[in-house]
Amino acid sequence: MPQSSAEAAIIKAYWQPGCTSCLRMKEFLTRHGVPFVSVNVLEDKDGFAELAALGIRSVPIVRRGTDWANGQVLRDVARVAGIAWDGAPVLPAAELVRRLVEIETLAQGLFAQIPEEALGRMLPHRPRSYAQLGYHLFNICDAFLEHEVQGRPLKEGAYGRVPPPEMNTKAKILAYGRDVLARFRAWWEEAGRTTDFSRKARVYYGDVTLHEFLERTTWHSGQHARQLVMVLGLLGIEPQRPPTQETFAGLPMPDKVWDDERPMA
Repeated sequence: MPQSSAEAAIIKAYWQPGCTSCLRMKEFLTRHGVPFVSVNVLEDKDGFAELAALGIRSVPIVRRGTDWANGQVLRDVARVAGIAWDGAPVLPAAELVRRLVEIETLAQGLFAQIPEEALGRMLPHRPRSYAQLGYHLFNICDAFLEHEVQGRPLKEGAYGRVPPPEMNTKAKILAYGRDVLARFRAWWEEAGRTTDFSRKARVYYGDVTLHEFLERTTWHSGQHARQLVMVLGLLGIEPQRPPTQETFAGLPMPDKVWDDERPMA
Protein backbone atom coordinates (compact mmCIF):
# COMPACT_ATOMS: atom_id res chain seq x y z
CA MET A 1 0.00 0.00 0.00
CA PRO A 2 1.48 3.41 -0.95
CA GLN A 3 2.43 5.69 1.92
CA SER A 4 0.35 8.78 2.59
CA SER A 5 2.10 12.13 2.43
CA ALA A 6 1.92 12.36 6.22
CA GLU A 7 3.55 8.95 6.64
CA ALA A 8 6.23 9.79 4.09
CA ALA A 9 7.19 12.89 6.10
CA ILE A 10 7.83 10.96 9.32
CA ILE A 11 11.47 10.38 10.19
CA LYS A 12 12.26 6.98 11.67
CA ALA A 13 15.49 6.03 13.42
CA TYR A 14 16.17 2.29 13.47
CA TRP A 15 18.60 1.12 16.16
CA GLN A 16 19.49 -1.50 18.74
CA PRO A 17 20.85 -1.15 22.31
CA GLY A 18 24.61 -0.91 22.68
CA CYS A 19 25.12 0.11 19.04
CA THR A 20 27.57 3.01 19.10
CA SER A 21 26.53 4.57 15.78
CA CYS A 22 22.84 4.11 16.60
CA LEU A 23 23.22 6.17 19.75
CA ARG A 24 25.27 8.82 17.96
CA MET A 25 22.67 9.05 15.18
CA LYS A 26 19.81 9.56 17.63
CA GLU A 27 21.78 12.13 19.61
CA PHE A 28 22.54 13.99 16.37
CA LEU A 29 18.84 14.19 15.48
CA THR A 30 17.89 15.27 19.00
CA ARG A 31 20.64 17.89 19.14
CA HIS A 32 19.25 19.47 15.96
CA GLY A 33 15.67 19.41 17.22
CA VAL A 34 14.48 16.86 14.67
CA PRO A 35 11.54 14.76 15.92
CA PHE A 36 11.71 11.09 15.00
CA VAL A 37 10.06 7.76 15.67
CA SER A 38 12.46 5.49 17.54
CA VAL A 39 12.42 1.88 16.31
CA ASN A 40 14.36 -0.63 18.42
CA VAL A 41 14.65 -3.50 15.94
CA LEU A 42 15.28 -6.00 18.74
CA GLU A 43 11.88 -5.27 20.25
CA ASP A 44 9.78 -4.03 17.33
CA LYS A 45 8.94 -7.11 15.24
CA ASP A 46 8.03 -4.92 12.26
CA GLY A 47 11.24 -2.89 12.36
CA PHE A 48 13.52 -5.23 10.43
CA ALA A 49 10.66 -6.09 8.07
CA GLU A 50 10.35 -2.41 7.16
CA LEU A 51 14.08 -2.25 6.50
CA ALA A 52 14.06 -5.51 4.55
CA ALA A 53 11.44 -4.03 2.24
CA LEU A 54 14.09 -1.44 1.31
CA GLY A 55 16.80 -4.08 0.95
CA ILE A 56 18.47 -3.11 4.25
CA ARG A 57 19.76 -5.71 6.71
CA SER A 58 21.47 -3.74 9.46
CA VAL A 59 21.21 -0.67 11.69
CA PRO A 60 21.61 2.23 12.30
CA ILE A 61 19.29 3.58 9.63
CA VAL A 62 17.48 6.90 9.38
CA ARG A 63 14.50 6.94 7.04
CA ARG A 64 11.98 9.41 5.66
CA GLY A 65 9.52 7.58 3.43
CA THR A 66 11.59 5.67 0.88
CA ASP A 67 14.61 7.92 1.38
CA TRP A 68 17.11 6.52 3.85
CA ALA A 69 20.74 6.63 4.93
CA ASN A 70 23.09 4.58 7.04
CA GLY A 71 23.41 6.30 10.40
CA GLN A 72 27.17 5.75 10.54
CA VAL A 73 27.67 8.77 8.25
CA LEU A 74 26.19 11.88 9.86
CA ARG A 75 26.26 13.99 6.71
CA ASP A 76 23.95 11.40 5.13
CA VAL A 77 21.72 11.49 8.21
CA ALA A 78 21.62 15.27 7.86
CA ARG A 79 20.50 14.99 4.24
CA VAL A 80 17.58 12.69 5.05
CA ALA A 81 16.58 14.72 8.10
CA GLY A 82 16.86 18.11 6.39
CA ILE A 83 19.68 19.34 8.62
CA ALA A 84 22.16 21.83 7.18
CA TRP A 85 25.58 20.18 7.00
CA ASP A 86 28.71 22.28 7.04
CA GLY A 87 31.22 19.52 7.60
CA ALA A 88 32.99 18.25 10.68
CA PRO A 89 36.69 18.47 11.58
CA VAL A 90 38.67 15.22 11.58
CA LEU A 91 41.89 14.75 13.55
CA PRO A 92 45.03 14.11 11.48
CA ALA A 93 45.64 10.47 10.62
CA ALA A 94 48.76 10.25 12.77
CA GLU A 95 46.81 11.52 15.79
CA LEU A 96 43.97 9.07 15.12
CA VAL A 97 46.53 6.26 15.06
CA ARG A 98 47.99 7.43 18.37
CA ARG A 99 44.53 7.58 19.94
CA LEU A 100 43.58 4.15 18.62
CA VAL A 101 46.75 2.62 20.04
CA GLU A 102 45.96 4.24 23.39
CA ILE A 103 42.34 3.04 23.31
CA GLU A 104 43.30 -0.53 22.38
CA THR A 105 45.93 -0.62 25.13
CA LEU A 106 43.54 0.70 27.78
CA ALA A 107 40.80 -1.67 26.59
CA GLN A 108 43.08 -4.66 27.11
CA GLY A 109 43.62 -3.60 30.70
CA LEU A 110 39.90 -3.04 31.30
CA PHE A 111 38.90 -6.37 29.75
CA ALA A 112 41.53 -8.14 31.85
CA GLN A 113 39.70 -6.93 34.98
CA ILE A 114 36.49 -8.77 34.09
CA PRO A 115 36.36 -12.04 36.07
CA GLU A 116 36.41 -15.17 33.94
CA GLU A 117 33.14 -16.34 35.43
CA ALA A 118 31.40 -13.11 34.36
CA LEU A 119 32.37 -13.27 30.67
CA GLY A 120 29.12 -15.00 29.71
CA ARG A 121 26.90 -12.31 31.23
CA MET A 122 24.82 -10.31 28.78
CA LEU A 123 24.79 -6.55 28.26
CA PRO A 124 21.58 -4.65 29.15
CA HIS A 125 18.78 -5.34 26.64
CA ARG A 126 21.27 -6.62 24.04
CA PRO A 127 22.18 -10.22 23.14
CA ARG A 128 25.93 -9.58 23.43
CA SER A 129 28.03 -11.04 26.23
CA TYR A 130 30.90 -9.32 28.02
CA ALA A 131 33.29 -11.67 26.18
CA GLN A 132 31.75 -10.72 22.84
CA LEU A 133 32.04 -7.02 23.69
CA GLY A 134 35.79 -7.36 24.27
CA TYR A 135 36.28 -9.40 21.11
CA HIS A 136 34.20 -6.92 19.09
CA LEU A 137 36.30 -4.00 20.31
CA PHE A 138 39.52 -5.67 19.15
CA ASN A 139 37.90 -6.90 15.93
CA ILE A 140 36.97 -3.33 14.89
CA CYS A 141 40.67 -2.56 14.46
CA ASP A 142 41.25 -5.94 12.83
CA ALA A 143 38.54 -5.12 10.25
CA PHE A 144 40.46 -1.95 9.38
CA LEU A 145 43.62 -4.03 8.93
CA GLU A 146 41.77 -6.45 6.67
CA HIS A 147 40.88 -3.45 4.50
CA GLU A 148 44.39 -2.05 4.37
CA VAL A 149 46.68 -5.08 4.62
CA GLN A 150 44.58 -7.76 2.94
CA GLY A 151 42.69 -5.49 0.54
CA ARG A 152 39.33 -6.78 1.73
CA PRO A 153 36.28 -4.48 1.69
CA LEU A 154 34.32 -3.94 4.89
CA LYS A 155 31.09 -5.79 4.21
CA GLU A 156 27.74 -5.60 5.96
CA GLY A 157 27.83 -7.85 9.01
CA ALA A 158 31.54 -7.35 9.67
CA TYR A 159 30.83 -5.55 12.93
CA GLY A 160 28.55 -8.38 14.07
CA ARG A 161 31.28 -11.01 14.34
CA VAL A 162 31.58 -13.11 17.49
CA PRO A 163 34.61 -14.95 18.87
CA PRO A 164 35.35 -18.27 17.12
CA PRO A 165 34.59 -21.34 19.28
CA GLU A 166 38.24 -21.89 20.15
CA MET A 167 38.56 -18.36 21.55
CA ASN A 168 36.73 -19.36 24.72
CA THR A 169 38.75 -17.82 27.56
CA LYS A 170 39.71 -14.35 28.67
CA ALA A 171 43.38 -15.12 28.03
CA LYS A 172 42.68 -16.09 24.42
CA ILE A 173 40.61 -12.95 23.73
CA LEU A 174 43.33 -10.81 25.29
CA ALA A 175 45.97 -12.58 23.18
CA TYR A 176 43.88 -11.72 20.11
CA GLY A 177 43.71 -8.08 21.22
CA ARG A 178 47.48 -7.92 21.66
CA ASP A 179 48.01 -9.50 18.25
CA VAL A 180 45.69 -7.01 16.56
CA LEU A 181 47.45 -4.08 18.21
CA ALA A 182 50.89 -5.40 17.23
CA ARG A 183 49.76 -5.80 13.61
CA PHE A 184 48.22 -2.33 13.62
CA ARG A 185 51.47 -0.78 14.89
CA ALA A 186 53.42 -2.69 12.22
CA TRP A 187 51.07 -1.51 9.47
CA TRP A 188 51.48 2.10 10.54
CA GLU A 189 55.28 1.91 10.60
CA GLU A 190 55.57 -0.04 7.34
CA ALA A 191 52.83 1.45 5.14
CA GLY A 192 50.47 3.67 7.10
CA ARG A 193 52.69 6.75 7.28
CA THR A 194 52.76 7.02 3.48
CA THR A 195 49.15 5.93 2.85
CA ASP A 196 46.83 8.22 0.88
CA PHE A 197 44.06 8.76 3.41
CA SER A 198 42.07 10.89 0.98
CA ARG A 199 41.22 7.90 -1.19
CA LYS A 200 37.80 6.28 -1.02
CA ALA A 201 37.37 3.46 1.47
CA ARG A 202 35.56 0.30 0.40
CA VAL A 203 33.01 0.10 3.18
CA TYR A 204 29.36 -0.95 3.09
CA TYR A 205 27.91 1.97 5.00
CA GLY A 206 28.55 4.93 2.69
CA ASP A 207 30.83 7.03 0.53
CA VAL A 208 33.69 7.85 2.90
CA THR A 209 37.44 8.39 2.66
CA LEU A 210 40.02 6.17 4.31
CA HIS A 211 40.63 9.06 6.72
CA GLU A 212 36.98 8.93 7.77
CA PHE A 213 37.12 5.12 8.04
CA LEU A 214 40.12 5.42 10.37
CA GLU A 215 38.28 8.03 12.45
CA ARG A 216 35.27 5.74 12.71
CA THR A 217 37.52 2.82 13.72
CA THR A 218 39.02 4.99 16.46
CA TRP A 219 35.90 6.49 18.04
CA HIS A 220 33.95 3.23 17.60
CA SER A 221 36.63 1.39 19.58
CA GLY A 222 36.67 4.21 22.11
CA GLN A 223 32.94 4.02 22.73
CA HIS A 224 33.18 0.31 23.44
CA ALA A 225 36.09 0.98 25.80
CA ARG A 226 33.71 3.27 27.69
CA GLN A 227 31.26 0.38 27.77
CA LEU A 228 33.93 -1.86 29.34
CA VAL A 229 34.18 0.72 32.11
CA MET A 230 30.38 0.51 32.43
CA VAL A 231 30.59 -3.30 32.65
CA LEU A 232 33.13 -3.10 35.45
CA GLY A 233 30.79 -0.72 37.26
CA LEU A 234 27.93 -3.21 36.90
CA LEU A 235 30.23 -5.82 38.45
CA GLY A 236 31.19 -3.49 41.30
CA ILE A 237 34.83 -3.36 40.16
CA GLU A 238 36.84 -0.13 40.19
CA PRO A 239 38.36 0.28 36.70
CA GLN A 240 42.13 0.62 36.57
CA ARG A 241 43.45 3.14 34.02
CA PRO A 242 40.17 3.99 32.33
CA PRO A 243 40.18 6.34 29.31
CA THR A 244 40.02 10.04 30.12
CA GLN A 245 38.52 13.10 28.46
CA GLU A 246 41.89 13.66 26.79
CA THR A 247 41.65 10.18 25.23
CA PHE A 248 38.54 11.25 23.33
CA ALA A 249 39.21 14.95 22.75
CA GLY A 250 38.42 15.85 19.14
CA LEU A 251 36.73 12.52 18.38
CA PRO A 252 33.01 12.49 17.42
CA MET A 253 31.97 10.42 20.44
CA PRO A 254 28.35 9.94 21.51
CA ASP A 255 27.43 11.90 24.62
CA LYS A 256 26.16 8.84 26.49
CA VAL A 257 27.87 5.52 27.07
CA TRP A 258 24.75 3.40 26.66
CA ASP A 259 21.28 3.86 25.25
CA ASP A 260 18.88 5.05 27.94
CA GLU A 261 15.44 4.59 26.39
CA ARG A 262 14.90 1.82 28.92
CA PRO A 263 16.17 1.74 32.53
CA MET A 264 19.34 -0.29 32.89
CA ALA A 265 18.83 -3.42 34.96
